[in-house]
Amino acid sequence: MTPEAKVKAKAKKLLTELGYYFFMPPANGFGRAGIPDIVGCKLGGRLFALECKAGKNKPTALQERELKRINDAGGIALVINEENVNNLEELLNARRIIVRRIRAHDVETGQP
Repeated sequence: MTPEAKVKAKAKKLLTELGYYFFMPPANGFGRAGIPDIVGCKLGGRLFALECKAGKNKPTALQERELKRINDAGGIALVINEENVNNLEELLNARRIIVRRIRAHDVETGQP
């Protein structure tokens, strides 16, 4: 198993234990490029997307674009690797809190 496959396997195990719905879109050349490795929904209905990387690998420009679009639309998009995959639940919850604070600030200041 490749290092990235190990990250994906660990993420899937943790998401299953948490009771989250998720799937892994096929990367077969027929869909849109840059789609994250794992897409799902947290309890309560919040969309999340995970781009899995190993070692010092970083998301491509297309992957970064898709992650940004998901975050901009109110979803939770994260890059996970072997260093942070064990904290997945914490990362998903922390991201929700950050987004709430940004949105509250935008409403208070009249930002779009």
